[in-house]
Amino acid sequence: MPVWEPEKERMSRDELEQLQLERLQATLNRVYRNVSFYRRRFKEIDFRPEDDLTELKDLERLPYTTSQDVSDSYPYDMFAVPLREVVRVHSSSGTMANPRVVGYTRQDLRTWSGLVARILSAGGVTQDDVIQVLFAYGLLTGGLGIHYGAERIGASVLPTSVGRTERQIKIMQDFRTTVLASTPSYCLVIADKMAELKFDPKKLSLKYCICAGEPWTESMRGEIEERLFVKATDNYGISEVMGPGVAGECLEGRSGMHLQEDHFYAEIIDPASGRVLSPGEEGELVVTTLTKEAFPVIRYRTGDVCRIIDEPCPCGRTFRKISRILERCDNVVVIKGINIIPERIGDVLEQIKGERPLYQIVAVRHAHRDRLEIWVEVTERFFYDKMLEQRALVDIMSKTVTNHFGITPRVKLVERGSLERENGKVKLFVDRRNMKS
Repeated sequence: MPVWEPEKERMSRDELEQLQLERLQATLNRVYRNVSFYRRRFKEIDFRPEDDLTELKDLERLPYTTSQDVSDSYPYDMFAVPLREVVRVHSSSGTMANPRVVGYTRQDLRTWSGLVARILSAGGVTQDDVIQVLFAYGLLTGGLGIHYGAERIGASVLPTSVGRTERQIKIMQDFRTTVLASTPSYCLVIADKMAELKFDPKKLSLKYCICAGEPWTESMRGEIEERLFVKATDNYGISEVMGPGVAGECLEGRSGMHLQEDHFYAEIIDPASGRVLSPGEEGELVVTTLTKEAFPVIRYRTGDVCRIIDEPCPCGRTFRKISRILERCDNVVVIKGINIIPERIGDVLEQIKGERPLYQIVAVRHAHRDRLEIWVEVTERFFYDKMLEQRALVDIMSKTVTNHFGITPRVKLVERGSLERENGKVKLFVDRRNMKS
């Protein structure tokens, strides 16, 4: 398959490391001058970027940036440029007290679209393709991120967003869609709907699925490919770093995602100790941006567990790979591409009656659809004798959570003492999706 920027994606490791060092020095100087958060952090350890960064390993002296740091800076405190230079703003789902807000300059958007073009090209997309974008459009980065990268390649873009599955299938047929950009679970929902409609997927023009946005398995990849007659690739992005385009699989290898190392410097650390691990060891992915103007982040802890794969790839790209995301090492739960912190669900439920109920977040998968359930133990305060009043309370809980998180849960009232417990305490999250293999 064609490489979008071969002179960059196939540069020598020596050349790449020199470029990383130069860009890292420029980034650290920029945040030291323009971001009070980082200036304060650097001064606390007596670190002066101009003098103290002479090799890439010197980055390990700096403290980590966390999602809480970004949330606490809401909305613009960590921006490195004046707001007048910010032409786009995105934010994460509101998993904390404040959502994590990121900004982009015009140059950031050009960089972003180019990096998405890289991962789409690696997944088989060319200017001759028709790509149907099934990610949500809005403050989350998925829909628009893929959209502009596809346009950069010259592909025809169908911005259908997510939902209305039967209509999606009709559009695939009528517009001769060749590429789907989607969460893997929604690809299987589409396959289920085709089976229900007795529609033969061989009638479609589909060739590739660009999958991202949620954890998935090799068995899911096999099912997608078998049922939709496509090749499916894994891709990785995170809003605080940029969005989609951070890393992606190539069709030739499909054994890990090429990290765009000329724009991002990656480390793998022990989540508990913070110690930097060697390539091949599993740990938490930490990313430093090298070219972001509006919102650079230094040693950002993603919470995603993977490993760095330092092996040659048959595609000829020299960028190292990261493995499939194995799990989270923090308390963030990913459901339908939305990050949720279980404790925040409790904060929202507490607002309803001024008391925090005993609750449990349960992720389930039914017919390839991930669903969020909230099980709430019945108490005198959260129970009514009248069935209508009980249903009204459940409806209020569901609507309140939907308004805060953008995902509609199923709220179930359960008997006192029935929630799963660990060491005498209610487990805040139970995953019943069977994500193994």
